[in-house]
Amino acid sequence: MSLLSVRIEEAGYELDKKMIQDIRFQLDRGELVGIIGANGAGKSTTIKSILGLMPFINGKIEKQENLTVSYLPEHPVFYDELTLQEHIDFVAAVEGISDEQLSARTLPLLEKFNLKEHVHEVPGTYSKGMRQKAMIILALMKSPDILIVDEPFIGLDPVATKLLLDLINEERQRGTGILMSTHVLDTAEKICNRFLLIDNGCLTAQGTLSELQEQCGRTANHSLLDCFHHLTVGEGDE
Repeated sequence: MSLLSVRIEEAGYELDKKMIQDIRFQLDRGELVGIIGANGAGKSTTIKSILGLMPFINGKIEKQENLTVSYLPEHPVFYDELTLQEHIDFVAAVEGISDEQLSARTLPLLEKFNLKEHVHEVPGTYSKGMRQKAMIILALMKSPDILIVDEPFIGLDPVATKLLLDLINEERQRGTGILMSTHVLDTAEKICNRFLLIDNGCLTAQGTLSELQEQCGRTANHSLLDCFHHLTVGEGDE
């Protein structure tokens, strides 16, 4: 059985005003699935629907019982008056993470992202990149079964980007199913097992790179960007 099964007939912020429709896919253990599409295509709405954050949704989101889900949003969100350490302690309390597990999981992440010396500071004083790193730590500290990530590379320098890619690979090896929305298609092409192409609120195509190349009549030397452009713009507009 898949970790996650998504069947969204339609969803939106207002009744009878759908933003997305006919979105159907599954996420398996150890798999990295990339959601690609233009701005406003429906990527974030799809993610919010899966997380139960959309006011109106007609469909069914199913996951295996007792699985933990972590969400890494595009824009980091923190409590204004809490330090990073207090955020960590709060998540640990809510998720029932023991002190031993907390230390074993969180300390290496703080050291990797050079935030150990800043853990008692309020994230509101951090740079954009530091806030993104702090959010990554909070998302990964509970060793999730399913990790949902929205534009993870925004604000990260090349070193932090490589660290995040290494962490994503470690999570996959551990069996985590990862759903990642991104505009960075050259990176997605290298790390994702398969792709969901959302255009105008609909799932236009899905599959591995080779399957997308076949769907749009491309050869093996055409990139994910080439396929994306063909499937969204069309041959006549190229």
